[in-house]
Amino acid sequence: MKFLPLVWAGLKRRKLRTTLTFLSVFVAFMLFAFLGAIKEAFLAGVTMAGQDRLITRHKVSLIQTLPQSYKARIKGINGVVDVCHHTWFGGIYQDPKNFFPNMPVEPEVFLEMFPEFVLKDSEKKAWLSTRTGAIVGRVTADRFKWKIGDRIPLQSPIWGQPAGQTQWEFEITGIYEGAKKGTDTNGFFFRYDYFEEARQKEKGQVGWFAVKIADPDKSADIAVKIDAEFANSPYETKTEPEGAFAAGFAQQVGDIASIVMAVVGAVFFTILLVAGNTMAQSVRERTAELGVLKALGFTNLRVMVLVLLESCFIAVLGGLGGLGVSWLIIASGNPVPSLLPVFYLPSLTLVEGALLAVALGIAAGLLPAWQAMRLSISSALRRVA
Repeated sequence: MKFLPLVWAGLKRRKLRTTLTFLSVFVAFMLFAFLGAIKEAFLAGVTMAGQDRLITRHKVSLIQTLPQSYKARIKGINGVVDVCHHTWFGGIYQDPKNFFPNMPVEPEVFLEMFPEFVLKDSEKKAWLSTRTGAIVGRVTADRFKWKIGDRIPLQSPIWGQPAGQTQWEFEITGIYEGAKKGTDTNGFFFRYDYFEEARQKEKGQVGWFAVKIADPDKSADIAVKIDAEFANSPYETKTEPEGAFAAGFAQQVGDIASIVMAVVGAVFFTILLVAGNTMAQSVRERTAELGVLKALGFTNLRVMVLVLLESCFIAVLGGLGGLGVSWLIIASGNPVPSLLPVFYLPSLTLVEGALLAVALGIAAGLLPAWQAMRLSISSALRRVA
């Protein structure tokens, strides 16, 4: 700690250069944090997927439906605990831009199989007793200012108009929360029995099945059994872990993890060159001063540490500052809930960012510090003359 004034004096020698380097690091770590939040948003379904759940869909494409009668046959397979089906509804609220996932489900089995969706007992009872009842996630409810008791009209380009009505209308009987921070609370779920009675086409067909299994270690074997059950039928199936199913959705946008790593890698390589150049210039300008320090008794190792401390000071201060400001901005709310199902900065990203800041400081200052350590007193003091 007693050498911090020396470190600070070195940084103040060229205030503009130090400030610009600091700002470069600051912006780089802000970008790192935002990319981490975006990556988490796109991969939230993968990270939150249940280890004991499989998804069974049509073998050819997700948009092709399966007979609802498959549920009983899947449930009869050894190792399967329960089955719940979903069907993509594609409902539009007021404007096509107001996108949010909405689908009919069987309420009781749905809530039992997906405990990450937390609903009050009174709201659950209301959903079970209301034919047109629906539950909505907290994010979507806040987005549209919906509350319990509101009647929500939806248009469905996929399923058309319900029998005897001009549009689908649902009553919100509950607003569910997420059991964990990364839970997607954008969904809108309504009762399948009402959907089945009111739709005018493809009756008895559903989108896909969520399958709860007793032993996650046997998921591959059970998936094979399920697909074998419907082999050579008009509706062959493909069964996979829920995480793989969610990853398939994310892959439609692109390999998010690779994209993020490529952008972060390019940015930090550039910042490494900028910070390294700053430290190299600083050492060259202070060659005589470093020689004086050695003449006064500073060891080579101590001089090396002083230079590394300068580099780490800029990197860590800029890095933590960027991460902190990003955290405050991200915590203020999701800017595009229609695109990002969740939006928060994972703790792991903060830890990785802090470690990366230290590594950046060491990497940027290592070569200049090595040169300063090897500097001889006689060569350095010639600069004084």
